[in-house]
Amino acid sequence: MTKKWPLVSFIGSGHVAWHLAPALDNAGLVVKEVYSRNPQHAEALTERLYQAEVKASLDFSTSESRLFVMAVTDGAIEAIAQEIILPEEATLVHTSGSVPLDVLAFAAPAQSAVFYPLQTFTRAKRVDFQHVPVLIETMDEQAWNELYAIAKAISARVHRIDAEKRVALHVAAVFASNFTNHLLRVSQRLLETHQLPYDLIKPLVAETIQKSLELGPQAAQTGPARRGVQKKPQTI
Repeated sequence: MTKKWPLVSFIGSGHVAWHLAPALDNAGLVVKEVYSRNPQHAEALTERLYQAEVKASLDFSTSESRLFVMAVTDGAIEAIAQEIILPEEATLVHTSGSVPLDVLAFAAPAQSAVFYPLQTFTRAKRVDFQHVPVLIETMDEQAWNELYAIAKAISARVHRIDAEKRVALHVAAVFASNFTNHLLRVSQRLLETHQLPYDLIKPLVAETIQKSLELGPQAAQTGPARRGVQKKPQTI
């Protein structure tokens, strides 16, 4: 028997929506509407979907959708929750790792949750959602059961999480992703200053990351950092 999925509407058309909406669409959920502050961005996202149309406002009171995914910047979630109008029996989720669940209460949804895909997203880089952990936070058992089934349709790694652990996970992810990438950019600028190609350190970066994943960060540390050397480096 074919699973009967709820129809879905997206609020937001940024990097998360760009990947998550097609993943849900391809898993058999029908994304019917996309709302964005920038209608052109919403139009671009609907072109990646089977049946979606651009929604002109946050008034979803007559929508056929029952799952509303708020994939917007952290700073926009509370304001949109105060403005959005939902149909009865709607489930409203946001995709942030750090924003509290209770901000969705402004929208008075029948059910609310956090549906947090733990990955860095850019439009140009394809993401295989089967390998992306999806973390779900909700106080409602019915919402958990429904969202767990939806998450399992797109990912092999689905976990229930509470607010404290979600924030801790988000902070750990920032250190692992954003901070690591920033350090790589520092390395790249240093190489550029001395007319050296970035390709020279790519094998080192790949080996460092792979060792850290296989052995653990502490065991993989080498060189002066492992030995605790604190000698002041020469000026570059």
